[in-house]
Amino acid sequence: MAKFTFNMPDIGEGIAEAEIVQWHKKVGDTVQEDEEFVDMMTDKATVPMESPVTGKILEVAGEEGDMVSIGSMLVVIEVEGEVPDEVIEENEAATEATPAPSPKAKEVEERIEVENSDAGDADDAMAADPAPPPAPAPTPAPEPAPAAAAKVLASPAVRKRAKELGVDLGQVKPSEEGRIRHGDLDQFLSYNSGYAPAARTREDEERKVIGMRRRIAENMAASKRNIPHFTYVEECDVTDLEVLRAQLNDSRSRGDKPKLTILPLLITAICKTLPDFPMINARYDDEAGVVTRHGAVNLGMAAQTDAGLMVPVIKNAHSRNLWQLANEISRLADAARNGTAKKEDMEGGTLTVTSLGPLGGVATTPVINRPEVAIIGPNRIIERPMYVTGSDGAERIEKRKLMNISISCDHRVVDGFDAASFIQALKKLLETPALILVD
Repeated sequence: MAKFTFNMPDIGEGIAEAEIVQWHKKVGDTVQEDEEFVDMMTDKATVPMESPVTGKILEVAGEEGDMVSIGSMLVVIEVEGEVPDEVIEENEAATEATPAPSPKAKEVEERIEVENSDAGDADDAMAADPAPPPAPAPTPAPEPAPAAAAKVLASPAVRKRAKELGVDLGQVKPSEEGRIRHGDLDQFLSYNSGYAPAARTREDEERKVIGMRRRIAENMAASKRNIPHFTYVEECDVTDLEVLRAQLNDSRSRGDKPKLTILPLLITAICKTLPDFPMINARYDDEAGVVTRHGAVNLGMAAQTDAGLMVPVIKNAHSRNLWQLANEISRLADAARNGTAKKEDMEGGTLTVTSLGPLGGVATTPVINRPEVAIIGPNRIIERPMYVTGSDGAERIEKRKLMNISISCDHRVVDGFDAASFIQALKKLLETPALILVD
């Protein structure tokens, strides 16, 4: 038998440490060669670690959520026979970064130092003048035991029903034999129509913030801390846009093309509007003090997943037609949800669109995806009456489909006038949708 220490490798992203997101194996389990045994998250991606040997896991670096330095021990594996020299050499070559103590080891070292220091101080004090023993603490008087509650007789089914209804069985008058039955519960409810049942409660729980949830928290905090946000909201009449979408989705003319949501139409309109407002499609380097105004539109698309909010990027959105956009939106959304999104799918965004679809609310104040300088949030489409001016100049009331569009901007780069002008130009395209299809 031999022990093999697999160290956290340098995965080439210029990082000093990575976070343990999920252990697929635990101490005592057997891991096979090339089998994934833990997921490690860097600032940019989640990377699965594969075992270079077959054996039993004897020790792991820490719990999920702990940080492991490059070059530090990640796992110790007991191997039958000798570990091949090439495996040892490869492990050493992959961990060229200087090993650093794990957070747990560092914490233990600091605690030992403090305890040693405290012990030294105590020894000095005792040598100078022994302190008298502390006086014994007074013994508190015992508290009186609570009176036993009156026992309520009821079957398990009645108790379950009362619990679901939020009814305290102690308030229900039992039948003659003293047992509460369903009829007694029904009578209580009928005579107490104004009875307010107890609110449903659940036990407190603590959950460690790790993995994607931690990255989201850190990114959002950094965005709000570093960027002076402002949000502008405008109402758009998208009745004609929805008519156009229905016509484009007509199966007789669509053929094998994907069915369109409003998002490809909105993205096309955004891309047509941006050339006149280059300050919107930009990134701001805080440290260098440089704003880069991008010509290409690499549009981030905020997508909610089980792991948290992810923002895959539609590369060169300005050069794609409606159906190409629909295909790419579907591909990226599926990849984000099932965890197959590649590193290049998540990088290079110049502007982000975030939409909650039918849950979009009346107005939103989205948080900017730093280092971008703006984020656009279409809200829910609602129908309501509004005044419309006819071709004869007369006003009449019609039922129209309306949607608010929010934009949050970095006030260091984008002025309020620029944001308002951009949204007004975008509104014109959305309310005259034929212009969206004109080159």
